[in-house]
Amino acid sequence: METTITTENTGHTEYPLLGDRVQSSFIDGIFLIILMFVFASLLDRYQNTPDWVRILLFVGLWAIYEPVCTAFACTLGNYIKKIRVRQHGSSSKKINILQALIRYVLKVGLGWFSFLTIHSNKERRAIHDFAAGSVMIKI
Repeated sequence: METTITTENTGHTEYPLLGDRVQSSFIDGIFLIILMFVFASLLDRYQNTPDWVRILLFVGLWAIYEPVCTAFACTLGNYIKKIRVRQHGSSSKKINILQALIRYVLKVGLGWFSFLTIHSNKERRAIHDFAAGSVMIKI
């Protein structure tokens, strides 16, 4: 269970630094690569596994991991770094799956460019956060 989204001393929401977000993404990337090796190893046990199954599994892992985890809980990297994606208007509410998909598509599509706005606003929102109506918070 998550503890709280506000700091105890000041009573305001804290927002993660760019470094926290990058580290979280790095952890998620490593986790996905490990999952790919695990699934590839499992598929190697079966003879004549079609290539389309491997491709679908690879694309599926990368396409659904972050949006689904973000909408329903948090990614492994978010969990370890103690940061969460929440709705901009109410930082106690999780974003929905559509917001998570929009956020992820823009995050992947824009790459590092999306993070240019982080230092230009007090909530440290990236371009993909603005588009999805989300904000990253520290817990």
